[in-house]
Amino acid sequence: MSDDNVIIEHDPAPDNTMPIVVYALLLAGIVTGGVTSLVGVVIAYVYRGKGPQWFDEHYRYQIRTFWIAVLYFAISGILTLVLIGFVTWLVSVVWLVVRCVKGLKSLNEKRAPDNVNTWLV
Repeated sequence: MSDDNVIIEHDPAPDNTMPIVVYALLLAGIVTGGVTSLVGVVIAYVYRGKGPQWFDEHYRYQIRTFWIAVLYFAISGILTLVLIGFVTWLVSVVWLVVRCVKGLKSLNEKRAPDNVNTWLV
């Protein structure tokens, strides 16, 4: 028997399109008033548990990012009554962008995001 007939199958990398779409929708929520973020979190809830473990960590990270962002932006909305809300809104936007970029970076490296449970970045 010849070794030329041996076929080595490689485990293909899972398709990371949906986690990327969710991150993009979360970011687009900055300019759509959160509408696309809502769509993104629904997608994350639907796809959670249907892929490798590190995908589930991304979906968990995205879901937490959505709900924490809702809280931060709600607080910023209330604080606009005393004018400091504009500053906290800007800080919340920067926070959201940093979290999404960190998530996309770890997704590109095919690993779970760091510090999934943190309220910061």
